[in-house]
Amino acid sequence: MAKAKKNNDKEEPLETQLWKAADKLRKNIDAAEYKHVVLGLIFLRYISDAFEGLYDKLKRGEGEYAGADPEDKDEYKAENVFFVPEKARWAYLQSRATQPVIGKTVDEAMDAIEKDNPSLKDVLPKVYARGNLDPTNLGGLINLVGNIAMGDAKDRSADVLGHVFEYFLGEFALAEGKKGGQFYTPRSVVEVLVKMLEPYKGRVFDPCCGSGGMFVQSEKFVVEHQGKVNDISIYGQESNHTTWRLARMNLAIRGIDSSQVKWNNEGSFLNDGHKDLKADYVIANPPFNDSDWSGELLKKDGRWKYGVPPSGNANYAWIQHFLYHLSPSGQAGFVLAKGSLTSKTSGEGEIRKALVEARLVDCIINLPAKLFLNTQIPACLWFLSRNKANGRFRNRTDEILFIDARNLGHLINRRTKEFSQEDIDAISGTYHNWRNPDGNYEDVKGFCCSVPIDRVRELDYVLTPGRYVGLADEEDDFDFKERFTRLKAEFEDQLKDETRLNQLILENLGKIKINHG
Repeated sequence: MAKAKKNNDKEEPLETQLWKAADKLRKNIDAAEYKHVVLGLIFLRYISDAFEGLYDKLKRGEGEYAGADPEDKDEYKAENVFFVPEKARWAYLQSRATQPVIGKTVDEAMDAIEKDNPSLKDVLPKVYARGNLDPTNLGGLINLVGNIAMGDAKDRSADVLGHVFEYFLGEFALAEGKKGGQFYTPRSVVEVLVKMLEPYKGRVFDPCCGSGGMFVQSEKFVVEHQGKVNDISIYGQESNHTTWRLARMNLAIRGIDSSQVKWNNEGSFLNDGHKDLKADYVIANPPFNDSDWSGELLKKDGRWKYGVPPSGNANYAWIQHFLYHLSPSGQAGFVLAKGSLTSKTSGEGEIRKALVEARLVDCIINLPAKLFLNTQIPACLWFLSRNKANGRFRNRTDEILFIDARNLGHLINRRTKEFSQEDIDAISGTYHNWRNPDGNYEDVKGFCCSVPIDRVRELDYVLTPGRYVGLADEEDDFDFKERFTRLKAEFEDQLKDETRLNQLILENLGKIKINHG
């Protein structure tokens, strides 16, 4: 058995092995605090590798680098590489990993990097000299990160470390549970949003961007489809400073320009960091049913074109904020609480009616439970389009596509589900077949239905997919009487068993009493 286990360990992906090793070194530190320790080191390793790669070329001084000074900061700035001072370079830190003052050394390295790279100001964690982080464990972590295999080419560093960084973000979110969901949208949900919208070219905006997963997946999508990454630009905003720092590191490790990812503690409603932006794509996962969004102060805001959202719930404020920032042919895909599909509280029903009648709602997807770490509130995906008659796709002005994906997804632990790649392809493929002029879309009972606006009007603008897609074929043959009879028989059998068990217990208690009498 031991041998089999050893073989299985060998087959584990690199990031899984790293996570297990890093988690062992955590000891008594909270996952919420520990993530900054580990992710900061992965980031440090990344920028040091990128620096060393260019440093070697400058030092050799061949070709275009002839006569270059490898210690000149401007040489690195010209190549979009962070300059790393000598005492912050990975080799220097790893050589001191066993020293008792290693925590102070790493903090000083982070400070030095920020001073030489203004774009990283206030981004890097300085948490390594804290008393609850044992120097021996920190040294172990440094060696662990230092031993991440890059293969033959140094330029693979960003790919490998970026993947490890992203994997660790997800694992820390799982470890933190409810709190983890505040900075992390599950990868499979982000993949659905990105694969539905296909952001090949243009401006991508997320006004509640968390740790930047929407941007990372958008860039990955472009690369995977042989597109030009420089053809898309990203804009974001985050109100939580700690989360914003994670986003900046997450993007920097991918080589993604994060200069337009802004932070302010007031948030997007009170302090819109991109007032004049008209984006081609909005991709977002705003807080569900947020009651503390300062709605009372914004009753006359110009963004509320389709109705004033209630001050006790931000769902329809977010929808209109997204629409406000969409270009004339822009598209939006975002997560909301499922209640947004039916609610009539404080005028929400009227706003939803106005959105439908304005032909803005393109597709609604019902999601399975347990996808999100921070809430058990049922969720859905909305897709809006400013121009459903545009030339890129089929004219679907008077239609809405409904997809019920509640039966998709699989458990990755007792509390959490995720979509498989097949699930993601099934959902996005259905949408593209419906939307594209040459698509071979067909309604599938229990899963998807293309619905005319007249039908939505008849159902009083309720947008729950289950109302439209119906029951799957196998469910249509459901025999309620037969099912009720079977359940009743099972219950009666169980009751008989419990009664018999109780009788045995009483009989044995009687015997015990007699024997002790």
